Amino acid sequence: MYSSVNTGELLRQYGIRPSVQRVAVMDYLLAHRTHPTAEEIYGALAPQIPTLSKTTVYNTLSLLVERGAAAYIAIDPRGARFDGDTSVHGHFFCTECGALHDVFFEQPPLLPEPEGGHAVACAQIYYRGICADCRNGRDD
Repeated sequence: MYSSVNTGELLRQYGIRPSVQRVAVMDYLLAHRTHPTAEEIYGALAPQIPTLSKTTVYNTLSLLVERGAAAYIAIDPRGARFDGDTSVHGHFFCTECGALHDVFFEQPPLLPEPEGGHAVACAQIYYRGICADCRNGRDD
């Protein structure tokens, strides 16, 4: 999926003007399916883009989320995580190692509409527990 994506064109599809920094952040999200934090993204990209600031990374992530090009995931108590995959799927957070895994559904679960006439813009499914690697004592 990632290699066939023209990131500049993808950003334009979401109404985002591509810049070197925006393309780099989106490329990182698409290439690293680890649900990185803003700090992780900054740490990985700063050596390659010396003019990159943490503020630019945070602002770019905010714009990507606002326009629907990325997802904001608030499952990790240590900080916000981000996902470049905006397809319908859930997330599993391991309370032992802190890993965040995608959970794909053959058929997405039907969630009830909230009472009171609210207009739902987003619904996320989170699971918390201990991942298979931690349960089996694997350190890889």
